[in-house]
Amino acid sequence: MKVIDLRSDTVTRPSPGMREAIFKAEVGDDVFEDDPTVKRLEEMLVTILGKEAALFVPSGTMANQVAINAHTQPGDEVIVERDCHTYNYEVAAHAVLSGVQLAALQGHHGILTAEQVSEAIRADDVHLPRTSLICLENTHNRAGGVVYPIEEIKRISRLAKVRDLRMHLDGARLFNASMASGIPANEYARHFDSVSICLSKGLGAPVGSMIVGQRDFIKRCRRYRKMYGGGMRQVGILAAAGIYALENNIERLSEDHKNARLFAEQVSRIPGIEIDIDTVQTNIVVMDIAALGMDSFQAVEKLQENGCMVVVFGPTKIRAVTHLDVDEEDVLEAIGVFQKTFSDPKL
Repeated sequence: MKVIDLRSDTVTRPSPGMREAIFKAEVGDDVFEDDPTVKRLEEMLVTILGKEAALFVPSGTMANQVAINAHTQPGDEVIVERDCHTYNYEVAAHAVLSGVQLAALQGHHGILTAEQVSEAIRADDVHLPRTSLICLENTHNRAGGVVYPIEEIKRISRLAKVRDLRMHLDGARLFNASMASGIPANEYARHFDSVSICLSKGLGAPVGSMIVGQRDFIKRCRRYRKMYGGGMRQVGILAAAGIYALENNIERLSEDHKNARLFAEQVSRIPGIEIDIDTVQTNIVVMDIAALGMDSFQAVEKLQENGCMVVVFGPTKIRAVTHLDVDEEDVLEAIGVFQKTFSDPKL
């Protein structure tokens, strides 16, 4: 039985063209900074995002945590949104590795306002932690792939400059945001001191994320990457996949967005499944199934039995993500699985 895998855009596999690029990659030792393919990848990101320097790291979690470490001192506080990836899915690494705490504010669809951020900035008081960093996420995973409004980013960035705070963007899916909004990725990036992007989600590379920022910042990041065990050697074989992804897979993200919208519009018609269509702006669809009378684990199991894989996203929520390994035909099949699984009144 064919199974449509909508668990995440991380399940993508290298295409034949990407595999060929990996096979032909020229390599060196990246810890000695002499892998030519890694250097080319880093230069590409510098050009695309308009920063001074870039660093290749194994994962998005490492990218965010290295950036946090390079921006802060132990005892500092970092302002984040409560449903962000850093707060929920990075195993409290900020506390263990950087010795900082997070001020987690509740946003609307993952979006914080400048007013919320302003109120959360600590006073200069010996009893209080020092606010040093603001982290935003674009697109926002738990909000359903919502694009962060650029005008709010600008307002928060202006506030950060006035209060002498650094800004980091968890831009794991930044290119999704750019394709959906029509706003160039470098326009988002220029309002942040650092940006992380993921190569192994919608862009389709097997491994890897990037950090961009000023040269002195990236120099600190390189040291923390080594400390975390992320200093790799002939990593050009992975960087080659990232180069291929940037050259070939950005524009096609709009296909994933179109497929996610199709999926959301059809599945939302099934009685008992609620989807906030306004949040389906990119490639993520979050569904509330509370009215079906089953929990999310039961729903995920039933769907997989019928040929579609999604993930648990809360007690009564499940998530589906479109990506380059599923086309419109696959999405139509997945819709059929949902209809078959949940349209039976005997559920």
